[in-house]
Amino acid sequence: MRLANVTGVGTGRDEYSGQDVIVVFVTHRVPRDRLRDEDVVPDVLEGVPVRVLAIGEVDAQGG
Repeated sequence: MRLANVTGVGTGRDEYSGQDVIVVFVTHRVPRDRLRDEDVVPDVLEGVPVRVLAIGEVDAQGG
């Protein structure tokens, strides 16, 4: 996903419903009305619910 603030995408399980979800990791949450239409993360992708999780900035770790 090449959307503003998106740092990664994964899969997971919703902690409340137990259903499978797509997790979109963002640097910080932004109110929907402050995003450009093309930067809004959809609620559902190909029939799978989407959850947005703010995790801050992501840096590569040396190995």
